[in-house]
Amino acid sequence: MADRSFLDWPFFEDRHRELAAALENWCAAHLPADHADTDAACRRLVRDLGAAGFLRHSGGEALDVRALCLIRETLARHDGLADFAFAMQGLGMGAVSLFGTDEQRAWLEKTRAGKAISAFALSEPASGSDVANMTTTAERDGNGFVVNGEKTWISNGGIADLYVLFARTGEAPGARGISAFLVPADTPGLEIAERIDVIAPHPLARLRFTDMRLPGSALIGTAGGGFRVAMSVLDVFRSTVGAAALGMARRALDESLARVRERQLFGAPLGELQMVQGHIADMALGVDASALLVYRAAWTKDMGAPRVTREAAMAKLHATETAQSVIDAAVQLHGGDGVRKGHIVESLYREIRALRIYEGASDVQKVVIARQAMGA
Repeated sequence: MADRSFLDWPFFEDRHRELAAALENWCAAHLPADHADTDAACRRLVRDLGAAGFLRHSGGEALDVRALCLIRETLARHDGLADFAFAMQGLGMGAVSLFGTDEQRAWLEKTRAGKAISAFALSEPASGSDVANMTTTAERDGNGFVVNGEKTWISNGGIADLYVLFARTGEAPGARGISAFLVPADTPGLEIAERIDVIAPHPLARLRFTDMRLPGSALIGTAGGGFRVAMSVLDVFRSTVGAAALGMARRALDESLARVRERQLFGAPLGELQMVQGHIADMALGVDASALLVYRAAWTKDMGAPRVTREAAMAKLHATETAQSVIDAAVQLHGGDGVRKGHIVESLYREIRALRIYEGASDVQKVVIARQAMGA
């Protein structure tokens, strides 16, 4: 049983503790999901999370970042694909939650109910962390826009019902000339150019846009304001990536504790070896430190801070890097079983790696933290 004592920290209110308990019960009954068909599993997870009411936290007038983090931590501890399915409903519609018109926000009723799947189309083949370098264009055409270009590494690509797309509209050079658009998946000119397979299977795709026409009503926020939209969304959801990593690290620690208590070596439990105790101590310390950083960032945002760039970057960087180390130690403590396909720590080892890359790679987070520190 995972340590739940952190729920008594002053970061949380009773409603958060009630949410965590309800989700824990749901996870015990429904997870892990069958991953044999990744697309079908994601569709089913979105539907089931919506039916259970948990997706109502993924978007709306006010995003409760502590709730988002608690949900992602809990789901990731049970099943990485379930965390992915939940997270993309929030990230995918984050721009609409924060900046959408009433017409655009009508989609939230479907995504929060699990009746539509959303996606966030920002990265390009030559521009991932360097958002200002994107080349996909949305040129004015009367009251609408014509979009040409490509996006890649798009989570839920190929199964999404709608995409939040970022494209260059040219109001100014660099980041100030980017706009955000809401694009239904059946829009003519949108093509799934490639499905992308990765070490921990998730629905990913490269998208191609060829003379795709959008009405003026597709614009989210203001023309040229897309960079602000994207950064505001990431400011909210970057902490939740740390929360997912935290959930995976907790699971690795739990599995390791069970292992060292049960496994016999030289006539005694493995856990009696001081070297093993050293590993366990490092793992437990890393988990608690990550939790403090994640929930500090979430609490700070929920208390009304306009931006939590520094706090979110620290939480994401520390939690993902630490989780990689914790899970690696878990594999080591499990010996041969740790690399056996299908074992939980082997699955965690594959799942954790991507979290150190997406929504701002670890090296980028260091740059963000350093700039924030030097500018303070």
